[in-house]
This record gives sequence, structure tokens and C-alpha cells, in this order.
Amino acid sequence: MVRTAKAKDDAIEEPFVSAYVITRLILTDFRNYTHLKVETDSRPVVLTGANGSGKTNLLEAISFLTPGRGLRRAKLLEAANTNGDGGWAVAANVFSDGGESTLGTGLVNTPATESREGSERRMVRIDGQNMSGSTALADHIRVSWLTPQMDRLFQEGPGGRRRFLDRLAFGFDPAHGKRMTSFEKVMRERNRLLKEGRYDRHWLASLERTLAETGTAIAAARRETTARLNDAMTAAESGASAFPKAELSAEGLLEGWLEEMAALAVEDRYRAELEASRRLDSAAGSTTIGPHRSDLSVLHKDKGMAAGLCSTGEQKALLISIILGDARLQAGRQGRAPILLLDEITAHLDQTRRVALFDEIDEMKTQAWMTGTDYALFSELGNRAQFLTVDNGSVCQTAVR
Repeated sequence: MVRTAKAKDDAIEEPFVSAYVITRLILTDFRNYTHLKVETDSRPVVLTGANGSGKTNLLEAISFLTPGRGLRRAKLLEAANTNGDGGWAVAANVFSDGGESTLGTGLVNTPATESREGSERRMVRIDGQNMSGSTALADHIRVSWLTPQMDRLFQEGPGGRRRFLDRLAFGFDPAHGKRMTSFEKVMRERNRLLKEGRYDRHWLASLERTLAETGTAIAAARRETTARLNDAMTAAESGASAFPKAELSAEGLLEGWLEEMAALAVEDRYRAELEASRRLDSAAGSTTIGPHRSDLSVLHKDKGMAAGLCSTGEQKALLISIILGDARLQAGRQGRAPILLLDEITAHLDQTRRVALFDEIDEMKTQAWMTGTDYALFSELGNRAQFLTVDNGSVCQTAVR
């Protein structure tokens, strides 16, 4: 629970929490919600309801309170309620040990007129002040998530695994997101010049210097993130968790070079390789080497088996193990556990692992938002959680049974 301490004059209440906690969430014209206000405490939140009732939409709304495109990676306009004017808003009161922040974000949709074209832009406000971008949100809230779409993370292409690793890295180093944005922007500019056949030597050299610097930093952050998680899992007591230990490694050209040489040497080598590959990249229409081609490798450590060869249940357990390990690390290093968004989390979990998951969430004192269709699958939480029923754009309290 959120504890409060009253000042001597009994007029001020101040929260004391060791995790990020959403105490109020307000949605306006977001997905299937016209208007919704939900008030919660620091306990885990269980959202139950029929498929299509809007449970995942609530988790997505919270994920938009962080930099990026949310857990569905949706375009901004896709999140708007079809009966609204095309805009939407999400606001929340967030407590941490640093106090309370009011966060808001949304799509400002300006309709077209005879004299002006319409426009769409993302708005971000923190404590009533407009921000120039979403990166500032990372100073006030940290969120991590698992969705059913991620159950095939180890079966599909490297893009999803790479994004998963980058979100883990972002949790430790918010500047990682800025480097990713910068790298992608400069890479697109280089691709455009090469496609147009504009081989301006000085311009390309400047772009490639930036790619070398930011690309090397991205690869280094990924390696540091996997090393931290591996150390944490190795240090954990044997048998302390019902979830298997995972061993992670960032695999790619730059990541491999960083095994052999210093970062400055990697920058020089990558810059030379970019220069040498201009003709090839021009023909391919893309930059053929770099951290945007890297992958995340995960090993089931106890079995010595690649995650892609494990059963569906084992793959789900590995993902949960990684997310829990990341949350424990953030809590230890930063003093605050992130908010966890766990969509349909009980799928493929037996009772032993369900109970273990709930116990670990309770032990970390993290506010986890979990969804499912069946209340019974969360019954072991009892009064340790707050239960809400979601029904087509409305949310109500559920009595603990």
C-alpha cells in the first residue's frame, strides 16, 4: 500500500514508495474508451473481462506514458476512438520516492480547412508544462511489458528481439533511446543520398562519422545490459525462482568487434566499413551493416538449450524470467521498481509458475498491471492485489472472492 506521513501541521501528506506507482489514470477518446478515470493504490492491478472488452487498451494507454510507440507499436491515429474527433489523451498521477508527477500525452489532431492542411502531433505534458518530446517522460516513470505477441519472440525475425533488448537497455540508460532515434535519422539521410546518387564526399563522411559514434554506443549499451542481466541471474540463489535462468547475448558485427577492441577502435573500423560499402548500400537501397542488423540470443541456461528450441511454455517462462530479472535490477540500481504491464500473462503457465510469479511481484512491491479473461487464474493473489472488471469501455471494482 502507499504509505503516507503527515506533516506537523497535519496539512500535507507525502507518499513513501519504493516503486513507480500509478494512482490515477484518465483516458479520453482512447481506443474504445470515451472517458475513463481509474484510481489505484500500489498493489498489483488485475484486469479481467471478455476478449475485446478493452483490457489491453488500458495497458497500451499506460505504455504511451513512456517514450516510443507503445506496446502495440501503433501509429498515433490508430489509438483514437472512432467516435471522437481523431484526437486522444492519456493522463496519470505517478508516485515515486521523489514525489508525485502528473504526466499526460496524446494526439492533437488539427482538422484541415480551406486555407490550411490538417496536422497530427503528439503532445507531452509533465506537471502542467508542455515538453518538446516524449523522452522527458523517462525521468518520471519506467515501464516494462510482455504481450501475447511476444510469445513468438524466439521464433520470428530479429527485429522483435532487437526491440526487446533495446527496451531493456533503455531502462538502465534513457539516453539509449535518443541514440537510437539519432542513428535511424542519420541512416535514413545517408540512404537517401546514396539512392539519389549524390556522392558528396564531405557530407557522407559527416553522416558516417555520426553513425559510427552512435552505432558503437548502441552496441556497447546492449552488451552492458546483457552482462548486467546475466550477472544478476548467476548471482541469484539456485532454485530461488520457479522460472528458468536465461543467458543473454547481443550478437552483431559491432557487438563482436567490441569483444576484441576498444570502443574508439570500433568507431574507426565501422566508419571505414561504411565508406567502403557506399556502392553496395546504394544498390541495396539500405545500410547493410550496423547495429540495426543485430540480434538478441537467449539460452535456457539450466538446459543449455537455445530459447528457440524450447517448448512454448519454457519460452514464456524465459521471457518472464528476463522481465523479472530486469525489474529486480532496476529496483536495486535505481531504488525504484518499474511498472510491469503483463498482458494475458497466465497463458501457458501452470499453477506453480503462476503462484511463483505473483509471489515475486509481491516481494518486489512493484505495481504490475495484469490482464486475463478468468478471475480464477489470479485468485492466489487474494487481497495482495486490486481486481477490476473491464466491460466495453467501463471499469468497475471486483470483489475479492
